[in-house]
Amino acid sequence: MTLAARHQAFFDLHQSGCFVIPNPWDRGSARMMAAAGAKALATSSAAHAFTLGRPDMGGVSRDEALAHAQDLLSATALPLSGDFENGFADDPEGVADTVRLAAEAGLSGCSIEDTRMVAGAPAYDFDLAVERIRAAVAAAKALGRPFVLCARADGVMNGVYDLAEGIRRLQAFEVAGADLLYLPVPPGPEELRQVLASVTAPVNALAAGPLRKLSVAELAAMGVRRISLGSQVARVTHAAIRDCMVAMMGAGSFDPLMAAASGDEVDALLRKGTGDE
Repeated sequence: MTLAARHQAFFDLHQSGCFVIPNPWDRGSARMMAAAGAKALATSSAAHAFTLGRPDMGGVSRDEALAHAQDLLSATALPLSGDFENGFADDPEGVADTVRLAAEAGLSGCSIEDTRMVAGAPAYDFDLAVERIRAAVAAAKALGRPFVLCARADGVMNGVYDLAEGIRRLQAFEVAGADLLYLPVPPGPEELRQVLASVTAPVNALAAGPLRKLSVAELAAMGVRRISLGSQVARVTHAAIRDCMVAMMGAGSFDPLMAAASGDEVDALLRKGTGDE
């Protein structure tokens, strides 16, 4: 699939229905996810940081994030979106530069948060948060090709503002022209319904917190257009490492290794995930 075809396919996925967008952290995980039937992929800032032995939030530079995205993009034939935190800049023009660089790297979209990458994760003031998204949208529209700009209101998840403020920001981001709206980890399904009822643009939901109890069908019935996994699969993988090592180094048991996939199975999935088969 050409890059142009990937960009159009990614845009089309957001126009109707509901799909799951997994978040790989390396070429192998990207191919495994593609082999399982993913229609598109997205980077995860947290999962990427974990591979570098760094903490989430501000642990990866813009150059590192772009290089990582290009590596994942070359691993499969699927469209890729970038999780680019606060756009790696406080000022609107810096955010616009990140969008342009993401497009040059071959990405089909990216997400921009309203969170300052400092201790406590405070949110940008409302007006600046909106201006940052407006600049990102302008940069995306100037590309002359599909690019899905996802605007995130992270303050509810980070505990720095309430749901009403999160909704106010999403509504302003929609007016600013964002293609996709995203309020990570609302307190529950009812709050997600409030988010969905408050805007008309497509909404992304994160399969984390209380929303993990809902199925794809249930989220789709509510009106969610896209379901992202964030760093959840990476965290499951890290939990497996933890549990294996506790069993082996603590109890001296190799029982957890009984769940390992065979080398042949992994090899087959990696080959399938390239999209060449």
